[in-house]
Amino acid sequence: MADIQITLRLTIADPVPGVRYSLQKDDAPHEPVTAGDGPLSFDVPIQLKPDNRFGGPFVRREGKERRFVYIRIGAMAGDHAVDWQRRAKIDIHDIPGSLLDQARQGWVLEIILPGRGKDGTPSCATVRPTTGWHAAT
Repeated sequence: MADIQITLRLTIADPVPGVRYSLQKDDAPHEPVTAGDGPLSFDVPIQLKPDNRFGGPFVRREGKERRFVYIRIGAMAGDHAVDWQRRAKIDIHDIPGSLLDQARQGWVLEIILPGRGKDGTPSCATVRPTTGWHAAT
């Protein structure tokens, strides 16, 4: 069985309007967008190996098992007119195998993320989802 490309959708429920966000591809911003008043979603192509390991230019690793995707924020997303230089770390290594089976069949796997910290600024560091991973169309 060969690697297959799946799609993970990272949806920020309440991003800070006017702030630039992007995925991190390799070590650079990828297709930055500026948040408006509504949710902001990124569709991330991921290589899924037959043994459920993740690969591709969007996947980062930490240790033997932890895999994650970064969302860059503010200056890290290429907006040098702001003081924020942040990244949000989104864990993907804990996606259940049953959902990965659905992704192999063409389903998009989505997670909803909070966009703001308690102080109202963009969420950063390891961001815990507001809802767990689920299959979406």
